[in-house]
Amino acid sequence: MIKHLFSDLDGTLLDPQGQVTAKTVQTIQKVGLPLTLVSARAPLEMAATMQALDLTEPQIAFNGGLIFQDGPQGRHYLQAAPLVEGSASEIIPALKQRFPQLSISYYDDQRWYTERIDTGIILEQKLTGQEPVVQPLTKTLRYSADKIFKIMLITSDPQLLLALKEFLRTLKNPEISWQQSGTAYVEITSAQAQKSRGIKYLLEREALKTTEVAAFGDGHNDLPMLNLVGLPIVMANALPEVQAVARRITRSNAADGVAYALTHFPEFT
Repeated sequence: MIKHLFSDLDGTLLDPQGQVTAKTVQTIQKVGLPLTLVSARAPLEMAATMQALDLTEPQIAFNGGLIFQDGPQGRHYLQAAPLVEGSASEIIPALKQRFPQLSISYYDDQRWYTERIDTGIILEQKLTGQEPVVQPLTKTLRYSADKIFKIMLITSDPQLLLALKEFLRTLKNPEISWQQSGTAYVEITSAQAQKSRGIKYLLEREALKTTEVAAFGDGHNDLPMLNLVGLPIVMANALPEVQAVARRITRSNAADGVAYALTHFPEFT
């Protein structure tokens, strides 16, 4: 019996415009199972979806780098794994020098920072509705050095993306983890930030077995989560290597795939 749901946001719970549809909201509320969002997004970028779904359960941000819960007294951090101090100050200048056309930004627990509004930043703004703090990153890096949770890199150039990933492989820094998200994003977090780590924490906290939880995902960064839960459900828009780990494949995020699974798969009906 499924007792708790976990879901990625972009490409999964959200439609291609970055919104949670009314049908998905109604279905999740009707099913009545606790839902934890498990996202590469920052908490500020998750807030609108949490509000639409009226979520009060713990939520997982930054690919597992931050577990938090909102309540009457405000936001409470249950577990945090920011980048090791100094990592961003080393990585970001090197990226700027080697890849001047790359869209580079980063997040602390409260804000999103970038040096310029480029096509990558505009793309992210459209998806999340957020406005970054725009100023030289060398200045904000000093301010946020002890609480940077994610460096976000965006490019629509396939060759630049390949070169970027090759460069990141050469860093040999055991304190960081990087993952491709979708076709244009690469995200750098603490090595401790894994979606599966966040789920393990909540399973222990709620005394749940892996067989009692289901997870929805579509991307490479969802694989640790999907491989952990008893019922991994993958979207039709996911790449073949992600679909390969699924027990169930549902409709795409453009066709309310999460809602479809909750109303048609025998584990929920």
